[in-house]
Amino acid sequence: MHTDTDSTTRPRIRRRSWVRILLPAVLIIAWLVGAGLGGPLFGKVGEVSSNDQTTYLPSSADATQVQSLLGEFNDADAIPAIAVFVGDSDLTDDQLVAINDAIADSVDIEGVSDEVSPGIPSEDGKAVQAFIPINSDAELGDTIDALGEELREASPDGVTVYITGPAGFSADLVAGFSGIDGLLLGVALLAVFIILILVYRSVLLPIVVLSTSLFALCVALLVVWWMAKWEILLLSGQTQGILFILVIGAATDYSLLFVARFREELRSTQDKGAATIAAWKGSIEPIAASGGTVIAGLLCLLLSDLKSNSTLGPVASIGIVFAMLSALTLLPALLFTFGRSVFWPKRPAFEPEVVEAEHGVATKGLWARLARGVKRRPRLIWITTTALLIIGAAGFTQLNASGIPQSELVIGASEARDGQVALGEHFPGGSGSPVYVVVDEGSLQEAADILLANDGIDSVSVTASDSPSGSAPVTEDGITAFGPPGTEPVAPSVVDGEVMLQGTLTDAADSDAAAQTVRDLRGELDPIDAIVGGVTATSVDTNDASIHDRNLIIPVILVVILLILMLLLRSVLAPVLLILTTVLSFGTAMGVSAWVFNGIFDFPGADPAVPLYGFVFLVALGIDYNIFLMTRVREESLKHGTREGIMRGLTVTGGVITSAGLVLAATFAALSVIPILFLVQLAFIVAFGVLLDTFVVRTLLVPALSYDIGRSIWWPSKLGRGKP
Repeated sequence: MHTDTDSTTRPRIRRRSWVRILLPAVLIIAWLVGAGLGGPLFGKVGEVSSNDQTTYLPSSADATQVQSLLGEFNDADAIPAIAVFVGDSDLTDDQLVAINDAIADSVDIEGVSDEVSPGIPSEDGKAVQAFIPINSDAELGDTIDALGEELREASPDGVTVYITGPAGFSADLVAGFSGIDGLLLGVALLAVFIILILVYRSVLLPIVVLSTSLFALCVALLVVWWMAKWEILLLSGQTQGILFILVIGAATDYSLLFVARFREELRSTQDKGAATIAAWKGSIEPIAASGGTVIAGLLCLLLSDLKSNSTLGPVASIGIVFAMLSALTLLPALLFTFGRSVFWPKRPAFEPEVVEAEHGVATKGLWARLARGVKRRPRLIWITTTALLIIGAAGFTQLNASGIPQSELVIGASEARDGQVALGEHFPGGSGSPVYVVVDEGSLQEAADILLANDGIDSVSVTASDSPSGSAPVTEDGITAFGPPGTEPVAPSVVDGEVMLQGTLTDAADSDAAAQTVRDLRGELDPIDAIVGGVTATSVDTNDASIHDRNLIIPVILVVILLILMLLLRSVLAPVLLILTTVLSFGTAMGVSAWVFNGIFDFPGADPAVPLYGFVFLVALGIDYNIFLMTRVREESLKHGTREGIMRGLTVTGGVITSAGLVLAATFAALSVIPILFLVQLAFIVAFGVLLDTFVVRTLLVPALSYDIGRSIWWPSKLGRGKP
């Protein structure tokens, strides 16, 4: 007589079965389509990215305004390269003729502008320089390589050729970033794969987790690429590299948390569908809270004056969004599809009796022993670890983050850097990278006199389209005439009542002395409303904006993350302590990094953005692990009391958080394969800081401090007063 009941329940069971099969299939196919569309864009990021510093400055900066006027005065949109020819001894007439012929023939090289200057001999007779503009739409790296090769072949014996100047240094950056699509991604994925193999001792599970991360990156790149294509945001090689690493690291971390929950559930249930749903319910809050915290911290970068910083915020946030979505949709679908076999050969056993006897927490193993150690001596542990962290943080003051010369941006051999040294030995150091001054036509001579009176300026000229060289020298007596005696001086180019002066710096354009010259000139020229631009001015404005951003954004990030933690943990005291421990960990990471950079690697300093980026990633990502830990501690505290909840939370999350920390440290360390000083320094700071946070702060300091305080850690919530 159960026919009616059976007939009504069977369709429901069938519907549930179809949903359980169809939903994972749809999710997997959707991610496959997204990855198929985004994957081919890995080799095309250069089409929509730019590494030109000027494009990242605020429009109000003097250097930006001058840059926008250059094309109007010069009727050209080109990047200047400087060819330097240095003889083993004084150059002979025959050598000079051969050098000039080589320079004249360089216009035949694809990408080289027709406006090539003749060779300019040095006063000591041992060198020649020539200004060779490179068209802005040319493939800069290929053009510079071809130019250097052609000039070396055409130059006489006994002459060494260097290609330097803005185009030379830009080509170095292009070459430095060339490994992002292949080398960086390959090293990061290999490092993560090896760690996952060692952690899980499984073949299939690391592939599933890495597929989750790689699919997230492909779809994130698809969205970012088109937004850059539509000029909604700016993309640079630096931002691209950080996006790749951040998505791989974050998606893997979120996946590890989900896998740990899934494995837990498989021990107490045989139904892989039920285990998947339970793992999803247990993971969504910490993953969403963790990702939301990182996104909130990254979006604080929108307050930045520098577009290189402000554009990183949305780009990286898009990456984190897809990292979360992939871990909460694609990964569950894959785990449901494979079930227990995903852990082969160490499949989790179905042992509900053992789980019940453990009350959900293992009593054996490393993390159980560590939890008991924290329980025995909590005060000694947190005081000792805090003291060690403070000692490490003492080195923070040794980090010179006031900026570095353009010639030091690329690590390793650099023809542009060698060429700049040779240029400085035989010509004024700032040759080819002049200071540009835009001033009213009526104040031309007054501005020229100010430039000429400055010891940092070797010579002054004014842009003049009628001049054979495009400019005319200016002295205290006015504009110098060209041509035979008695020739009238050429007229300067005038645009909207303004003229453009060019001052050749006596020091290298990227030196501290040249930067000080620009600052001095701005002060002296301010009364006549002149604006100063050029390579050196761009560097000065970039450093100033970066320092402003650092001082503004770091406090804002702290406040935003503190508020999020208060909402998440329903407490005031716990979030404040978590923020303080994370900031202390950041200070230690920066202090140790300063000692390593200065004492071991002998780096020339650091960009002002290095501490800002280090702070954003270490604080936002460091809080991740505290969120993983403290959300589980709060969950256990509601059932077992605070101190017992701390021990249980540490035991349960210890393995997964440590694995996640190793993965994130390895992925950021992979940035060091790109020979760009900024990325190498950021790689060390974040990798070391993550390991410090994983093995010291989250493992020892936070649990011991929380245990010593007890239930008051949840003040002022009911849980802090001993109420459920």
